[in-house]
Amino acid sequence: MPTRRGALAALPALLAAPAVAQAQSAAPWPTARPIEVFVPFPAGGGVDTMVRGILAQVAPRLPGARFVVTNRPGAGGQLGFEANFNAAPDGYTLGAATNTAMIAISVERSPRYRPAEFTYIANVVDDPAAFWVHPDSPWKDLADLAAAARAQPESFGVGTAGVGSDDHILQLTFEEASGTRLIHIPYNGTAPTLRDLLGGRLPIGSFNMGEGLTLLREGRIRCLGQAGPKRWEAAPGIPTFREQGFDILGGSARGIAGPPGIPAPIRDALREAFRDALTDPGFAAEAARLNLPLRPLIGEEYAAMMAADLALLQRLWVRRPWKD
Repeated sequence: MPTRRGALAALPALLAAPAVAQAQSAAPWPTARPIEVFVPFPAGGGVDTMVRGILAQVAPRLPGARFVVTNRPGAGGQLGFEANFNAAPDGYTLGAATNTAMIAISVERSPRYRPAEFTYIANVVDDPAAFWVHPDSPWKDLADLAAAARAQPESFGVGTAGVGSDDHILQLTFEEASGTRLIHIPYNGTAPTLRDLLGGRLPIGSFNMGEGLTLLREGRIRCLGQAGPKRWEAAPGIPTFREQGFDILGGSARGIAGPPGIPAPIRDALREAFRDALTDPGFAAEAARLNLPLRPLIGEEYAAMMAADLALLQRLWVRRPWKD
């Protein structure tokens, strides 16, 4: 049991604690504490790589800022998106935002977030979706695939990273544009899709250009087409879907957003820091090394892209809902 003398000795520290806490809380943003950045997917994936890469460039541009990345996977990204959206809008919580996954979840069910209300800071990457085949496949381009699928409806499997992923959305939009029906084979991520494609057990793999580029260069897989608005500079020999007569755009845009209501001075400081980082030639070189196709969009321009993608997926859901 504490003595009276011990209690009196501890009194100065106890009295000082509220003053210390008050001083810490009064510290100007972003110096009071680390900025937590949620990644709604496991460590080591494309979104995680993007977040860690860009934050290393942004931190020196926000004097006093310290970033801490927290991986919060689950429910296809929903848990991480919700953690970001429902955090206090004080500039000390941000999170990765992805166009297809984040938006598709909100279209097919009712998560605890609304895509239109995030504070959008900066888009960093837009990794084009693509169709891939084994080198021994008889199909040389998308026209070959469409002809085979029309001749044998629902005969060819397409491996994706899951229901409602950008990989799956590419399959649905290709079926609409080509008048075909393929078989959806959802995997738990891209790695098992690649395994079966390389093993000759899967006719078609649907995954992003950044995920297949190394194997493409090694000649272990072939790409039938990339769904970006133009050919990615790292794969100039691969024509787009549009070039091959299919008016399709698709991919995984990955950026940084915060909860609704971040004060304008903090929001604008974040946007400027990301803008400066994204124009740094050093970051462009690092992104090329990591196979990250950059598409810098800041603030309202980023929000407009997300709004357009939301409208597109809402219309697709009416025609071809991707969940039973």
